[in-house]
Amino acid sequence: MNGDGSQSVTCGTCHSSAEDLVVCTRELSKRFDDIVAVSNLDLRIRRSVLYGLIGPNGSGKTTSIKMLVGLLTPSAGSAEILGRTVSGRLRGSNVGYMPQDLAVYPDLTVHENLELFAGLHSVDPKTFKSREADLLRMTDLETRKNSLVSHLSGGMKHRVSLACVLIHEPELLFLDEPTVGVDPELRVGFWNYFQKLKTQGRTIVLTTHYMDEAVRCDIVGMMRSGKLIAEGTPSELMASASTSSLEDAFLYYARGGTY
Repeated sequence: MNGDGSQSVTCGTCHSSAEDLVVCTRELSKRFDDIVAVSNLDLRIRRSVLYGLIGPNGSGKTTSIKMLVGLLTPSAGSAEILGRTVSGRLRGSNVGYMPQDLAVYPDLTVHENLELFAGLHSVDPKTFKSREADLLRMTDLETRKNSLVSHLSGGMKHRVSLACVLIHEPELLFLDEPTVGVDPELRVGFWNYFQKLKTQGRTIVLTTHYMDEAVRCDIVGMMRSGKLIAEGTPSELMASASTSSLEDAFLYYARGGTY
């Protein structure tokens, strides 16, 4: 057993060690009364990969992420994160999670929120100062450092949430719609930063509605009606669908492989 009560394992499906695989799910499912939100989800996500879950609202993306971080209990199946069986909310400094909803404190300033989250993860003051400056630059919040979060626009609040989840440099990141409400130029900056994190050996699992973002992922998982309908590199998915558009490829798979 690990110190947080989770169990160290090797993925029983893939027979891969935690050195190779950071996310492994087996027939992961979630039902809300008569509604099946996620059905038999099988994911195998390796280290240093930028993995994108795409699909319309209600396709099961957010529910899947919440099960992976332990915020929702699966109705069936199992999940393993960084070699640990997910059983309850994940704890520890090696995992970061950014939800769609506001995940920071509106009555604190941007700086105070960053300082709080850094303290929760035992980031030393000198390291915090450097990381804060880097993240404020990346999120274009340098001039709002001392502003109360409650005084910020919705898009700015979302950027504060992203900065807070990155402040402790987690090994594995789950980001649910990290660029919603962000202007196109800043979105490019975000993605450049995600690529930088990947080159540092970090793994990012994110959801997005933007197809121009999804093509920048190493692997894309397409979801519809709670099911994973296709998975592969963007180029593989488009080639198999005989199209140069990831959006058209999604429509192809959503229709069962026909146009």
